Amino acid sequence: QVQLVESGGGLVQAGESLRLSCAASGRTLSTLTMGWFRQAPGKEREFVVVITRSAGFTYYTDSVKGRFTIFRDNAKNTVYLQMNSLNPEDTAVYFCAAEPRRSFDFNYRDKNEYHYWGQGTQVTVSS
Repeated sequence: QVQLVESGGGLVQAGESLRLSCAASGRTLSTLTMGWFRQAPGKEREFVVVITRSAGFTYYTDSVKGRFTIFRDNAKNTVYLQMNSLNPEDTAVYFCAAEPRRSFDFNYRDKNEYHYWGQGTQVTVSS
């Protein structure tokens, strides 16, 4: 069983940055495809970014390209989401998700494809 714990959320002003962390336990991170999703009030949980098990491939949703960066530290069993130039539309609860399959073997944009989820961390961006 994999446990995921997110941290790093908070309240920031537009234009500022935050770094989210997702610490995994129960399985070696290098055997997991990792994704970040977010859910704003009254909206569906949406895909943000994925990183492959080898960290050789990443894919971002259009709205965060050039502003967000995902990276992983397998030695610490942790995935990070560096978020720069935040704007109010980024306000949401951010969730990390893990899936043992390779990213090319499932639809990584689909939240229903991931087996494991963290509890989420709130990010609020004020204008």
